[in-house]
Amino acid sequence: MTPSVALLAGFDFPLQEMTAEIGAAAVDRLGAADGQAFAARVERLLPDLVDGLDDVYGQQTDMVAFIRSLLVVALDNAAARREPLRALDRQRETDPGWFQDPRVIAYVCYADRFAGTLDGVRSHLDYLAELGVSYLHLMPVLAPRDGENDGGYAVRDFDAVDPRIGEMADLSALSDELHRRDMTLCVDLVLNHTAKEHEWAQRALAGEEEYRNFYIVFPDRTMPDLYEQTAPHIFPGMTPGTFVHVPELGWVWATFREFQWDVNYGNPAVFRAMLDVLLRLANRGADILRLDAAPFLWKRLGTTCQDQPETHLLLQAFRALTTIAAPGVLLKAEAMLPPDLLGRYLGDHNPYRPECDMAYDNQLMVMLWSTLATGNTRLATQALSRRRPSPEPTTWATYIRCHDDIGWAVADTDAEAVGLDGGEHRRFLSNFYSGDVPGSFVRGARFQDSQVGEAPISGTAASLCGIEAALQSGDDEGLDLAIRRLETLYSVVFSFGGIPLLYMGDEIALLNDPNWEQDPDHRGDNRWMHRPPMDWTAAENRHDLSTVPGRVFARIAALAAARRSSPALRGSTETMVLGQANPAVFAYRRGRHQSLLAVANFTAVEQAVDLDLLSRARINQPEHVHSTTGTLDLRDGELMLPRYGFVWVRQQSAE
Repeated sequence: MTPSVALLAGFDFPLQEMTAEIGAAAVDRLGAADGQAFAARVERLLPDLVDGLDDVYGQQTDMVAFIRSLLVVALDNAAARREPLRALDRQRETDPGWFQDPRVIAYVCYADRFAGTLDGVRSHLDYLAELGVSYLHLMPVLAPRDGENDGGYAVRDFDAVDPRIGEMADLSALSDELHRRDMTLCVDLVLNHTAKEHEWAQRALAGEEEYRNFYIVFPDRTMPDLYEQTAPHIFPGMTPGTFVHVPELGWVWATFREFQWDVNYGNPAVFRAMLDVLLRLANRGADILRLDAAPFLWKRLGTTCQDQPETHLLLQAFRALTTIAAPGVLLKAEAMLPPDLLGRYLGDHNPYRPECDMAYDNQLMVMLWSTLATGNTRLATQALSRRRPSPEPTTWATYIRCHDDIGWAVADTDAEAVGLDGGEHRRFLSNFYSGDVPGSFVRGARFQDSQVGEAPISGTAASLCGIEAALQSGDDEGLDLAIRRLETLYSVVFSFGGIPLLYMGDEIALLNDPNWEQDPDHRGDNRWMHRPPMDWTAAENRHDLSTVPGRVFARIAALAAARRSSPALRGSTETMVLGQANPAVFAYRRGRHQSLLAVANFTAVEQAVDLDLLSRARINQPEHVHSTTGTLDLRDGELMLPRYGFVWVRQQSAE
């Protein structure tokens, strides 16, 4: 029995008694200052924690004992937390909006693809600092199953790093070095499933009933058939259904792939075990935990088995217990849902209930590619104008590419509002970005070829923007326009609202990997075409403006520098989309008191915008902040934008 269990044994509700006792235990384990702070967090968060988890588990478990066991997990992990991490916790508690600073700019990569190992990543931190990066997101680093593993998301051991890239000590060493540079580390935590080789699954296969209950298992096809009437197949081109037959167990729920078994959050022991996993990973030095497949945690017959009310209660409980044990750690939701649903993962309930601190702005990403394909901003203006802002303590993660495919999440209601047929538009986008539209500059491919019509798309940002096609044809003018497309897309990502994410290689215009199928574990999954290894030879040319890597790197670094100097681009400041007469131009205002106007031209023709747009952005004395050409072009009462160009403007500061 651990010391904390001994001290907590015999606790009863009411809440006051539990709070007092956990406070005494915390002071004993953590010392006076940290213990009192821990106790204060428990006192503040425990009522909501009890209420939420009682709604999920109250009918099947002793809630006093269950809540006590969760506080034991939180206290044990708080006691195991290294002093430098506790110091960061104290610092961030005094500045809870630390991650909203415009200097926070993220870089997303696979450790092995970026630099081979975690030590290799550490050796390239100067490169990231030169680019302006202060937040490093390493794609799955935990030990995956051997062979095909869904890009690392089939985890066989939550307490080990993929041996191909290093050990847990290397991850902590990387975190320490990042912190010395005032940078942060984000890592992935797969909450929804484990690999079938995970210890829990292996113990279930060995006949241990306790661990059989860690998974969702049925003896025959009766219930699976009922669930599959409404639960959609996520990867229809890769897996035959939502369940896999395991002779030793029965029919096991496997949402994504047959080797990824969904854990059973209907079992409170699973929540407690995952909480321990989360906090142990935070103690390795992760500042931000990306919660993979967050909407899938709870299953309900007759539904899509996504985004159920219990999912939000579970995430709120993870948030509360993380705050209690490691208050400097953030949670980021991976939830590819429509905006009216996605906001709830940021706590947008009535009243506000803390959930995740960040979520991916999937809608912005889709609208950017849609606008680039059509040269018309009406759909983006319509869709992005009507959504609710993120709750004040939270923010978006904005991006144009990630490791996954681009799915065409265009709402029919938004399409209809601007005179489009939603289905036809989604099919057009699939055709355009797979290169099936005559004259297309794109080099992309449909993901899951068996899916027709509205198929999602694979491809690097550079290849989708036309850089690959222009290089192949030797078209210098086309190359210049393609580079401008990439820069302008990122100009929106860096300024629209939230934390910008730069996907590895975009800064040097990395193209599709022509050899992606040579790895047998990647065959059949063409997303690997946009996950090429980092080209360090090309990166060596990043200061040579006569090269494509040099031209693109300079532009991305300049965007980062301009963002860092612009208080209006703080993550949580207001974003107002500004509709105007020219459909080729997308415009929006950031901030209230220190306004910044961003305007982007999505066509290959120079565009003019009436200067009334400046007054609507509360700017009467415009000052150039950043632009494609490095100048502010005002002519005859109009703001001029070059082909595929952008400009950021703010009010001149008083002398």
